[in-house]
Amino acid sequence: MPKKGETNMGFTFAAENLIPVIWWRHGLGRYTDLGLRAGIPFSGSGIDLNRVLYKRDRKWDVINISYNLAPNSSFDATYYKFKGDKRINLKNPFGVAWTGYRLMYIPEGVSGGESIRFGMLYGRRFSTKWAVEFGYFHDFRSMPFSKVLLAWDPSDTTNINKYGSNYKEYPHRFEGLPSEYSRSTGLSFQLFMYLGPTKKKKK
Repeated sequence: MPKKGETNMGFTFAAENLIPVIWWRHGLGRYTDLGLRAGIPFSGSGIDLNRVLYKRDRKWDVINISYNLAPNSSFDATYYKFKGDKRINLKNPFGVAWTGYRLMYIPEGVSGGESIRFGMLYGRRFSTKWAVEFGYFHDFRSMPFSKVLLAWDPSDTTNINKYGSNYKEYPHRFEGLPSEYSRSTGLSFQLFMYLGPTKKKKK
């Protein structure tokens, strides 16, 4: 939960970025915080806003609005549902699990087209310093969802006969890079390292 005036920082190691991204989160109030991410050179950079919508006992819901700078830059809206582990004592690791539902909009990708994606994610914070999150967000125009884990060639005669030829208009690669329509563009795997508040309280 956010704390007004407190800034936390850490790093994110993501499959989408070869170099770790540093992040800061600043509490604007009891239920709102602002996040800033800086990647090297720029991929992975972005800004986002969290707002707690509901909290009861060990459960709380959060809406997140973000902009992500990448080869296929996107605007995202994510609804998170968090649940904290029941602690036996105060020294117990900070166990929190969450699921999320994300709408992802790429206004102009590397090939010049737009992509609208929707999907789910799952994450877990398994200690005071580490957490993991993974998810997939699908563009239903680019390929059948049933083919996500299978080989896919929109030019294949069998696929054209079964699904039509429209998928050929959404190439998954452009000049050697994953396009805005690619399956890999919708895949997310992140490892978070929490460093804690930037200013430690005096004892």
